[in-house]
Amino acid sequence: MKNENSSTKRRLRGSYLISLMSIMLVLFVLSLFSSLVLFANRISDYIKENIGFEIVMKKGVKEADIIDFQHILDKKKYVKSTEYISQQEATRRLTEDLGEDILEWLGDVENPLLPSIDVRFNSDYANNDSIAKIEQWVLKNKNVKEVYVQKSLIHSIDKNVNKIAALILLIGIVLLIMAVTLISHTVRLSVYSKRFTVRSMQLVGATENFIIKPFMKYFVIQGVIGSLLALVLLTVFLVTMMRRVPELAVLINFGNVALIYVSVMILGVLLTTLSTFFAIRKYLRADVDELYE
Repeated sequence: MKNENSSTKRRLRGSYLISLMSIMLVLFVLSLFSSLVLFANRISDYIKENIGFEIVMKKGVKEADIIDFQHILDKKKYVKSTEYISQQEATRRLTEDLGEDILEWLGDVENPLLPSIDVRFNSDYANNDSIAKIEQWVLKNKNVKEVYVQKSLIHSIDKNVNKIAALILLIGIVLLIMAVTLISHTVRLSVYSKRFTVRSMQLVGATENFIIKPFMKYFVIQGVIGSLLALVLLTVFLVTMMRRVPELAVLINFGNVALIYVSVMILGVLLTTLSTFFAIRKYLRADVDELYE
């Protein structure tokens, strides 16, 4: 008798652990994918926000006028940042890039470099249509000589970002379907093993709510524990990645990460609750012959 009880307890523990691990791994994969999506979005925004254009000012424009124009640009909602580059600063940078003094190389020739303003846009406006309108407005300023903008690069980034977004959406839908299916099957298998217990409770007059309640409580707890374990794995993964690649810390939006954590908890409880409810309902309404299938 003791051996039978021990064997039964081991099977129950094994079933519980398999069910819990299945839920945990599915939720971990979903949370990991969501984190990668956030990284992709942040990387896309980071790249876009480092795209802008250079406003070259006309020769002889006073520095005060250039700085006034820079302040006007700073107040625009589409501008993330601006940098005034004086003629002297432009000369210094070019000298560093070439490795020799450009003024000595020019000799008596007048320095051709002109002061400029380097503009970076907010990601929502870093596209060819918006930049074209901004460029037209900038060129209306009488002190502006010309504007340099890498339109081909912006077009290439927009095109690739759209492709990646479509691919990510497709993968996300597939993963969600897989998660729902796997958790549902895990719960169904656990309920299937107790189908005769459910029928016995019916025969002694137990109501549906009375029968469903303990199963619901059991799997809700599993959903919570599975979610917590999945989030522990996710946290370890993110911390490890940030230690190995410190630059990733700049790209992480902790508000979005918190949203992922909350969503995983809700999803874990919701999927296990719904799966349990429908699985139990199936066996409550099953014929006797169906219990042996």
